[in-house]
Amino acid sequence: MRVTHLNDLDDTERDIKSETWRSRRIVLGREGVGFSFHDTVIYAGTTSTFWYANHIEAVYCVGGEGELTNDETGETFPITDGTLYLLDKHEKHTVRAKTDLRMACTFNPPVTGREVHDENGVYPLITE
Repeated sequence: MRVTHLNDLDDTERDIKSETWRSRRIVLGREGVGFSFHDTVIYAGTTSTFWYANHIEAVYCVGGEGELTNDETGETFPITDGTLYLLDKHEKHTVRAKTDLRMACTFNPPVTGREVHDENGVYPLITE
């Protein structure tokens, strides 16, 4: 059993920050459980484009308000507390945060914590 408090991850190697978001990686590939789990905040007033070509991601909004655009179809969806989106076909997507969006995210295969988004918003596939 492993017990972690989110604040214990602050300013550690599991606390990844960018100009538009912050992600604290609670579970990583090194834990060997087949997925990673993150607490991510997308900052109010920002726009972020992502494309997980090598991962499936499920994102559950636990607070805030924003908009999700499927960049492949042009469809847009509101994001509010209780919204889940599943990127089961590796869709390139854009998130616009009206307020801070707090998201619980899981990745399969799990991320290692060493990934960096490339110019297309893609994480490389890195394994432990």
